[in-house]
Amino acid sequence: MASEDVKRSESAVSTIVNLAEEAKLARGGVKAPSYALLSICKSLVAGGVAGGVSRTAVAPLERLKILLQVQNPHSIKYNGTIQGLKYIWRTEGFRGLFKGNGTNCARIVPNSAVKFFSYEQASRGILAFYREKTGDQDAQLTPLLRLGAGACAGIIAMSATYPMDMVRGRLTVQTDKSPYQYRGIFHALSTVLREEGPRALYKGWLPSVIGVVPYVGLNFAVYESLKDWLIKSKPFGLVEDSELSVTTRLACGAAAGTVGQTVAYPLDVIRRRMQMVGWNNAASVVTGDGRSKAPLEYTGMVDAFRKTVRYEGFRALYKGLVPNSVKVVPSIAIAFVSYEMVKDVLGVEIRISD
Repeated sequence: MASEDVKRSESAVSTIVNLAEEAKLARGGVKAPSYALLSICKSLVAGGVAGGVSRTAVAPLERLKILLQVQNPHSIKYNGTIQGLKYIWRTEGFRGLFKGNGTNCARIVPNSAVKFFSYEQASRGILAFYREKTGDQDAQLTPLLRLGAGACAGIIAMSATYPMDMVRGRLTVQTDKSPYQYRGIFHALSTVLREEGPRALYKGWLPSVIGVVPYVGLNFAVYESLKDWLIKSKPFGLVEDSELSVTTRLACGAAAGTVGQTVAYPLDVIRRRMQMVGWNNAASVVTGDGRSKAPLEYTGMVDAFRKTVRYEGFRALYKGLVPNSVKVVPSIAIAFVSYEMVKDVLGVEIRISD
């Protein structure tokens, strides 16, 4: 009996020792939930900072683009980039150049945070699925897969913050002579809800969804693919120790922004015009002095396309393209580089394609 008790005791001790060793190994191989949460927060902060910095840097061009997009064709006030900026400066002063930027940042900071974070998560998920299907554990994301990940990120981010984009568009086109004034973000949101209903906050959402697929998708696909190509081929001595300089990354971001905005721009014009539908005195707000009150009514995205082309010509789909091109190239470039630099400062490892 004594020997059996000794054996049981030895067995119990052995079991406890084994469990302790397993627990030690588990602790060494598993990251604490708090670490994962901190990493997510840092990633979101990096994306938010990137969006706020890049959008503020080009705020005057962003406002001029929207004014050109929704400008009443019967009362032209903005004839081009330089003339438009001078007109805003002369009539509204320095503050006029940044009108709507506060609302824009309130929208773009969470939008950018969600977009960059969603892209990283979508990229990892798509890559894992791709490796499982191909059986190649060393496979990397192709440009097409990056396009898909970017499209997913764009749709998620845009849908989450669309009401802010809608009221930002309306705040942006206001001038001191507008017959009705929104006093700010929350006043605009509450007024639209009260006068037009909850659905009005998502006017123009469909062309936005369709437009965000090529726009955000191509931005990420072109940027990441260009970076990979430069690192692998190392042309013109642009790469040192498998790292790209800030200037080279800015150039990659500029190329990505140019491709994405050119493809998706007509849908952005239609989105802005649809956002004005249902707004009392919208036409006079757009023209500023109310000289022409041509109706701004569309029954849907297709109707908006048809009426815009019929009454203003195909070129109307590219109204504001010049200031947008001047804006979007540095904006996208600054956003990508700011994101990576902030993540480096915060100590978050950037590994999208691994």
